Amino acid sequence: MNHESMSAYGLWSLVIINSAVFVIFAYSFTKPSSPRDWRSFGGFSAFIVALFTEMYGIPLTMYVLSGYLQRRFPQLDPLTHDAGHLWWTLTGQHGNPHFGVLHILSNILIFGGFILLSSAWRVLYAAQRAHTLAASGVYARIRHPQYVGFIAIMFGFLLQWPTILTLVMFPLLVWMYVQLAHTEEADAEREFGDTYRAYAAHTPGWVPRLHGAGPAPLPGR
Repeated sequence: MNHESMSAYGLWSLVIINSAVFVIFAYSFTKPSSPRDWRSFGGFSAFIVALFTEMYGIPLTMYVLSGYLQRRFPQLDPLTHDAGHLWWTLTGQHGNPHFGVLHILSNILIFGGFILLSSAWRVLYAAQRAHTLAASGVYARIRHPQYVGFIAIMFGFLLQWPTILTLVMFPLLVWMYVQLAHTEEADAEREFGDTYRAYAAHTPGWVPRLHGAGPAPLPGR
C-alpha cells in the first residue's frame, strides 16, 4: 500500500463535512415536519452518511473487492481514491474518473435532484399554508417530485461512487418512498376528494410526460 492509498481514507473531517453539507441542503429544501416527512428525510440522510463514510473514512467495499480487483488489474492499488470510482475501475478505464461520462451524469442527477426538491418544497409550503392541493409548478407535472428528487440524488451518487451498502440501501429506500407516496395519496384523496382524483387522473406519479397537453384544470378552478 503506497502513501497515496494510505492518505485517501481515514479522513473523518471530510466524512462529517460532506455528510453535513448534503443533509443540511436536503433539510433546507424539504423542511420535514410530519412523521412521514422525517422518515423520507431520515432514509436519505442514512444513505448519505453511509456513502461518505466509505468515500473518505473506511473503504469497506474496496476491502471486500481488493483481492478480485488486484487479480484482474495487477497494477491497480484498489485503496487509492480514484479506484473507489468503481464503475470506472471495473471497466478498466484510465485517466481522471471525474471527467468520465458517468461522473458527469451523476453530477447532473445530483444537482437536478436538489433543484427538484427546492422547487417542490416552495409549491408544497404555499399549498399547506393555503390549505389547498399542491398542483402547480413541478406538482403539475408529477405527483411526487420530492421523492423523485431524493431518488435522483441517490442514483447520481451510485453512478459516482457505488458501495455494497448503498447498493443494498437504494432499492429499499425506493420501496419506502413508493409506500410513503401511496399513504400520501390516500390522505390527499380523503382530504380533497374529487379535486385530488381529477389531479391524479391527469398527472403522472413519477415520470413526467414529455409531450402532450399541460396540466388539466381542477374542479372548482
